[in-house]
Amino acid sequence: MTTTETLTGERADLLEALQQNRWFLRFTAQGLSDEQAALTPTASELSVGGLIKHVSTVEASWIKFIEEGTSAMEPDPESEPYASHEASFRIAPGETLQDLLARYEEVAAYTDELIKTVDMDLSHPLPSAPWFPEGKKWTARRVLAQVVAETSQHAGHADIIRETIDGQKTMG
Repeated sequence: MTTTETLTGERADLLEALQQNRWFLRFTAQGLSDEQAALTPTASELSVGGLIKHVSTVEASWIKFIEEGTSAMEPDPESEPYASHEASFRIAPGETLQDLLARYEEVAAYTDELIKTVDMDLSHPLPSAPWFPEGKKWTARRVLAQVVAETSQHAGHADIIRETIDGQKTMG
């Protein structure tokens, strides 16, 4: 006999919000070629594929922060400051939209499992960065809310880019 645990409360709400916003982002890429996914047709340097790569990278980084703490988000001392952040928005030579979506699915599945079990009150100090207040700690709950917000924001960006490419609207 098997049983299925039904999530309720904040875990169910966070999971549903994150899954919905991921769906919007993935839907925006539906039917695009690799070349279209790399297009930057607006005033920004953003592309649909680059946004998928970035959101995947950021989600994985925040999940690692929940699990390991501040050290998980320390920049590589060997690289240019913020270089990895900028690279997370760019499709590298040889990367395909299919590759980026597959990686995003892996990250999403891992995050979804974490949401089901993590202590939501687990907290770590935020890394030192100009955009974080000094000495502030975030709980797993707060980090997951940030992941939802980041995914939602970039799904909107992707929607505008997609509409510019071929007129398709994901959310409107």
